[in-house]
Amino acid sequence: MTKKIIAILSFVFLFSCGSSKSFQSFFNDHKSDLGVTAFQVPNFMRALLTNISPEINNLFGNVKDFKFITFNDISSVKQQTLIQEMDLVTARNFTDILRKNTTEKTKIISVKEDGDIVTQAIIFNSTLAKTSVFYLKGNLDPNKLKQLSETNQFENLSTKLMQNYQPKSITPGFNPN
Repeated sequence: MTKKIIAILSFVFLFSCGSSKSFQSFFNDHKSDLGVTAFQVPNFMRALLTNISPEINNLFGNVKDFKFITFNDISSVKQQTLIQEMDLVTARNFTDILRKNTTEKTKIISVKEDGDIVTQAIIFNSTLAKTSVFYLKGNLDPNKLKQLSETNQFENLSTKLMQNYQPKSITPGFNPN
């Protein structure tokens, strides 16, 4: 009888732990996928991000952790998988500010709050052509997050980051070595 109780309690414990996923595990699971671009910005590089735009400067003054990942040209099955995984990430302790599901696009803005302060935010935009996910941790203004998302500032930020970190082409020439 006690073996059955222990087995049932073990199953319940494992099931309850397995139903959620963190953003870090989502990021780690997909950063090596083909066609993915992933950025995880360490503290010393945050100063570089503040030079991209005044809006981003205001936002990044309070950000302690910033990650983003983009998936290009994905299948509808992969898109559904990413949406389901993001649902698992945001299902526990996150509150959706915006969730818009259409056949062409899924958009999710979900936050964790501590009182009146947003401490974590996930901005998820998904189409078959491009799916992008931004993760921010710090003391954030929810109205500013919504405004930046509605004006596609996060997409502009990802484009500018990729341009800034692309290796510069070297003109062939004389090599003294």
